[in-house]
Amino acid sequence: MSKAFIKAVDYYLPENVLTNEQIAERFPEWSAEKVANKVGIKERHLSGKDETAADLAYKAAEKLFAQYPEEREKVDFLLLCSQSVDYKLPSSSCILQNRLGLKTSCGAFDFNLGCSGYEYGLAVAKGLIVGGIATNVLVLTAETYTKYIHPEDKGNQTIFGDAGTATIVAREGFAEIGEFVLGTDGSGAEMLMLKTGGARLPKKAGCVTEDGNDTQKWDDNLYMDGGAIFNFTSDVVPVMVEQLLKKENLDQDGVDLWIFHQANKYMINYLRKLMCINKEKFYVFMEHVGNTVSNTIPIALYEAQKEGLLKGNVLLAGFGVGLSWGATMLHCK
Repeated sequence: MSKAFIKAVDYYLPENVLTNEQIAERFPEWSAEKVANKVGIKERHLSGKDETAADLAYKAAEKLFAQYPEEREKVDFLLLCSQSVDYKLPSSSCILQNRLGLKTSCGAFDFNLGCSGYEYGLAVAKGLIVGGIATNVLVLTAETYTKYIHPEDKGNQTIFGDAGTATIVAREGFAEIGEFVLGTDGSGAEMLMLKTGGARLPKKAGCVTEDGNDTQKWDDNLYMDGGAIFNFTSDVVPVMVEQLLKKENLDQDGVDLWIFHQANKYMINYLRKLMCINKEKFYVFMEHVGNTVSNTIPIALYEAQKEGLLKGNVLLAGFGVGLSWGATMLHCK
């Protein structure tokens, strides 16, 4: 049976930056230090007024192709993970195929997922390669959540940032993609939701309510029930990791590096302690980028590779909006 590998990864951050000091100016009850201590983020990048998720994905891919120019003509399938696509139709992936100068024999489609999206993208890419459908898959993630956050929503403003990433999955590379554990629980859909603007509720409602936790809930803006999401991750992530380790015939000591979705400092530190993961093997990279949704793990992968940390078995785990979760093991050379 053929195998699938991550061959290259890169990312792009938009130029606009929102610092904790700027947030503190708008919300004096929160100091810059308080925000940093609570969420582990000092600044996050915001997409420009006319800059879309597809633009971020395009720039990430062009950065990757600048490093590996020979890869552009090899791409025979493009996957775009985004919840911030340019149009209702056509798919942003089709537009990106043309913008990136990829051959017209290249397959392409979008898929709508958030914090677990990278693992799902790797799963689909591996399936395409192992199934003989493609040989070189370009997996793009891109998100512009900050466009959907209400100006008075200080909680989400401290957490989320925008970014785009690009990954080449092929029949050779620096990291073999191993087993997967994937899961979904749509009963928790309203825990993280942008309610209006889709086919169900196409028009803006202008509705503001309280969610029972003294948090305002704007139907026309991004809403997250932080407490419910925290409880969800506490329940799901340890089980998901245990299932993956069983599939891989490994125990925790056999994992050389752990890369979780970079949700916020408090949440992932809680998970690390809950699961008794060695802090020295637990990679964190969010201080200057924030929670970039489906981008957090590929960004962390790029930075960990740059630091020479991608060796042996690297466990990736994403979880969040959907509700959805996914994990895989990379076997690095």
